[in-house]
Amino acid sequence: MLSLTSKDITLNQKVANKTEAIKHIAEALNQQGYVDQSYQVGMLNREQQSSTYLGNGISIPHGTTDTRDAVQQTGVVIHHFPQGVNWGEGNTVYLAIGIAAKSDEHLEILKQLTHVLSDESVESKLAACTTEQQIVDLLNGNVQFEAIFNTSNILLDFPVSDMFQMTAVGAGLIQNSQAAGKGFISDVVTQTATHIHSGLWVISSGQDVSKTALSFVTPDTPFEFNNQPVKGLLTVASCNAVHTQYLQNIVALIQTNQLESLFSVDVEQIIALLSNKSAEAVVCDNNLISATFTIKNRHGLHARPGAMLVATTKKFESTITVINVSNGDDKAVNAKSLMKVIGLGVKHGHELKFMADGEDATQALTAIGDAINSRLGEG
Repeated sequence: MLSLTSKDITLNQKVANKTEAIKHIAEALNQQGYVDQSYQVGMLNREQQSSTYLGNGISIPHGTTDTRDAVQQTGVVIHHFPQGVNWGEGNTVYLAIGIAAKSDEHLEILKQLTHVLSDESVESKLAACTTEQQIVDLLNGNVQFEAIFNTSNILLDFPVSDMFQMTAVGAGLIQNSQAAGKGFISDVVTQTATHIHSGLWVISSGQDVSKTALSFVTPDTPFEFNNQPVKGLLTVASCNAVHTQYLQNIVALIQTNQLESLFSVDVEQIIALLSNKSAEAVVCDNNLISATFTIKNRHGLHARPGAMLVATTKKFESTITVINVSNGDDKAVNAKSLMKVIGLGVKHGHELKFMADGEDATQALTAIGDAINSRLGEG
């Protein structure tokens, strides 16, 4: 499997424009023995067809499909531009990943970059990198962008009758997620929870924490602690600041009078509310329709056909999500987000299930099907 390592990275590059950047990257690919000289033309032509900018300061310049014969072996080179390069349309690139791929091996890299592209702080972090290892850690997911908070970290209607029991249970959930050790449990049970609003309490510790994580526990019967109702406890294990977004989302729920809904919805809806990802959640109602299409593109959904697909979905007002059925992952992502679509790792023959919710949902699925059947601009 194609992977990103420190030997692929060239630091502190400075160029006048993206054309110069692409030429330098093409030359580096040639010097590494990945491509012959003609590949540079393909890279420049590819950029003219549509931008290879992915988002959050990252681009993936690569050749056109008709210049794959110029690829000697699959490989990547990564150029770091701490001062940034104007990539057009108001986008600035701090990291350009030049890709030479004989088939679809590069899709693994695009899927790997999904977690990087989903965090808006990545752009400033890339610009500030001073070593190859810092960049590798960012790209390979060794830097935590999101707190661990999933269905395994939530326990609803648990038979507890006091705050100490709830704290122990919440801490145990975090330990089970391998984000913290016994020292965390020992420390957090000595802390006093803080009442936030409407029966929601928060307790936290940074002792013996390897990754920031949260858990959420509700009692089977509400009780009182310090003369305040206890309907739910959010336990936080923190070793960085990625949990602060959850606390900000709680404030937003309070301001919009939605906080109490945490105590009456299911696990998935709790995750959506606290992580503020409800826009990506599939709303199951009478307006929701779905359709499944098979990707016919020989090299799957690399950047160009992926961009064509996203451009099609953006023409419609409906909420549109998509699942890569062939990967066996039932997680739906926003079909109007290029980084999310590319992150599905779609290869030739994969089946995608699209779900549309809105007044123009039928037209949207029809247009998506037509676009996919026409091979998304790749004939």
